Amino acid sequence: MKDRDDILRIFSLHIRQILEQAELDFDWLQEIRLRAERPLAVVERGREAFLTGSGNRTRDPRRAWQVTPQELRETMEFVGKYSLYAYEDELRQGYLTLRGGHRVGVAGKTVLDGDKVRSVRYISCINVRLSHEIPGCADPVIPYLCGKEGICHTLIISPPRCGKTTLLRDLVRQISDGNETRRGYTVGVVDERSEICGCYMGIPGNDVGIRTDVMDACPKAEGMMMLVRSMAPEVIAVDEIGRYEDIHAIETVLFSGCRLIATVHGSDLSDIQSKPLFQRLMTEQVFERYVVLGSGSGAGRVKKILDGRGNPLC
Repeated sequence: MKDRDDILRIFSLHIRQILEQAELDFDWLQEIRLRAERPLAVVERGREAFLTGSGNRTRDPRRAWQVTPQELRETMEFVGKYSLYAYEDELRQGYLTLRGGHRVGVAGKTVLDGDKVRSVRYISCINVRLSHEIPGCADPVIPYLCGKEGICHTLIISPPRCGKTTLLRDLVRQISDGNETRRGYTVGVVDERSEICGCYMGIPGNDVGIRTDVMDACPKAEGMMMLVRSMAPEVIAVDEIGRYEDIHAIETVLFSGCRLIATVHGSDLSDIQSKPLFQRLMTEQVFERYVVLGSGSGAGRVKKILDGRGNPLC
């Protein structure tokens, strides 16, 4: 992974040393978790392991290095470049985004402003979730999304840690670039958490295609509306829909003539159908394709692809 050294540099010196001694495979590393006075943990290829003070892997949490509050504080100082107050807008959402689309999730004592979270203080838990580019991971999927009228309205359904964002990123790249048999489309991406495109100062750090416009760090519903009004996209891509505002914005996208590719947390189509928020979309068969992901080797492992009526295509 090209960002390996940058990622290691955000950790306190001792934690960094442990991670270096562990010789982690950053191409398959998904999470690094620090909890105050709890074992240092990593997730590789979907499997959790604890690390000892010398970087050895163990399944016994008693043998693992117990992260100190001081190491957490030092790590947050490195993450925030010694100016965490400058990142309060992001912290109130519970995370900070690093260059490359990697996300530093935090938990601790919240500071309220009325009934809204103003910031997070006394941070006791840090979860670094690594963003991965896997060019070509959408190859098995994209032939099913290209219909006679262009790109099909598609919903990607996936449990956590199964590669939905990685798959979405490569779909955007391929749809935007096109190839010798399929023209490229103008794609608008609403990247609320800077995970899809990995923008730094507004410029995507990940390859999301030559015809892609990005609304970075923008709420999904508002970003979809802004793209429709200002950028004339043919396709809009958005990650992790789940609020009523998102559904209303999706309806506007559909009426505008844009094609939509979205992701949602879920275990299967029946799981989504049972959620009141999605019942209208399901009843009206808004989505023409459902891509269901499952756990296994490799990001974005496809369990099945369904048509708009829920019939299997593969």
